[in-house]
Amino acid sequence: MEPTLAYLREVLSNYLDSHTSIPRHIYQKIVTKPYPNEEAFVRDLSQQEIAFLDRILPREIRYALNEQDTVRAHHLNEVYELLF
Repeated sequence: MEPTLAYLREVLSNYLDSHTSIPRHIYQKIVTKPYPNEEAFVRDLSQQEIAFLDRILPREIRYALNEQDTVRAHHLNEVYELLF
């Protein structure tokens, strides 16, 4: 699995039980489809899925930076920048 998508999958695992079905759909896409890169993944997202990621990724990126995990923040930011 592409490293950026692996980080995103890990983040989404925190949202599987406490939100709508949208994070589960995104998580399943990452797990079941062999995306070659994050661009291909983002192109496959619905508008609802994009909106969900747009809401959670800034918070997750800030958290990674606060924890001084710059690698994680970088990978999550790569997905965030591709959303729009």
